[in-house]
Amino acid sequence: MNAFQNVLGITALIALVLLPALAGLARERRIDRELRSAQRARSDGPPKTAGAAQPVRTVRRPYARSWARV
Repeated sequence: MNAFQNVLGITALIALVLLPALAGLARERRIDRELRSAQRARSDGPPKTAGAAQPVRTVRRPYARSWARV
């Protein structure tokens, strides 16, 4: 009976130590999953309609003789 109590006590201590780490790992995985889905949604962009004119996107370039190094 004493050996069973020792095993039970050690198991309870291990569970007590590992429980916060496992909860943190589960939380991190949930956050990573949400970030990946948000990034996928952002990269897909807005839905495009067939036949509609799409806006022209231009890239702003600094003035050729600008003192700012961009």
